[in-house]
Amino acid sequence: MLVLNAAEVERVLPMREAISAMKGAFQALSEGSVTLPLRSQLTIEEKDARVLLMPAYLKADGGGTLGVKTISVFPENAELGLPLLHAAVLVLDENTGAVRALLEGGRLTAVRTGAASGAATDLLARENCAVGAIFGAGVQSRSQLEAVCAVRNLKQVWIYDPNPKRTEAFIREMAGRGPIPEDLRPAASPAQAAAEADLICTATTSKEPVFKAEDLKPGVHINGVGSFTPEMIEVPPELVKAGSVFVDSRAGVMEESGEVLEAIRQGLIEEEDLVELGEVLAGTSPGRVDPEQNTFFKSVGIAVQDAAAGGLALKKAEELGIGQRVDW
Repeated sequence: MLVLNAAEVERVLPMREAISAMKGAFQALSEGSVTLPLRSQLTIEEKDARVLLMPAYLKADGGGTLGVKTISVFPENAELGLPLLHAAVLVLDENTGAVRALLEGGRLTAVRTGAASGAATDLLARENCAVGAIFGAGVQSRSQLEAVCAVRNLKQVWIYDPNPKRTEAFIREMAGRGPIPEDLRPAASPAQAAAEADLICTATTSKEPVFKAEDLKPGVHINGVGSFTPEMIEVPPELVKAGSVFVDSRAGVMEESGEVLEAIRQGLIEEEDLVELGEVLAGTSPGRVDPEQNTFFKSVGIAVQDAAAGGLALKKAEELGIGQRVDW
């Protein structure tokens, strides 16, 4: 069995290749080539924490990918100086079920979540996007920024987080890194971050919208990846409109997306109005149809992303001779 730590996972999951892998995974899901139960969730009420179990089988000609991820979300970890998320991904042999690899899942989750937004941005955002805005300054926000800059040539990005020190640290670390522009600016308010943005990413666990719908100019694309329960709402539900809302998984979003569920409750859309990103990739549904249209990609995160990322990571690690071999 091959074991990959976080640094090794990052080496074998370059963002552009991860974006391509996510496109393949989303299209396979919409075309019915994925076995994907809804994730199981264990709640630890006294800690306001959750432990998630996420299996998936991605079928493919010549061999598929079988994977299982466990991920824990402990909000109090920030006070302890620990990551909010801890995760591990098992890649199994699709023919025998034998364990082929154990991968550190925190970095894998960050990369594949960013790559999903990269895929959505590539398909839905206007080609001439120049200004971005990132809400949140945590691990996920870093991969969101990296991913959207991999597919759009942004000149300037506003960063908003309620904690100014986190924003400052984010800018010091990320400015000028790879395709990311040097011009990263701290926003004094959510409105300032959103007002000039052509492209927005939200990566928070907020239970109320992190910006207002009236803050936006026409033609904005929004990636919402932070909220993953019906109680969490990062993006104003009034932006969730028929023909403009795209999702990673219709079934997953109907279980876990506060924005979408609230928009349905308000009668703004129906479940049938949700378009899976894989349907756009397959050509069975349109993406953006108007440059003035605001598009919203809602991702709650699905196990097929982990399976696809895990399979890619294992393949690259074996090619490059990266990782530690362990008898199992």
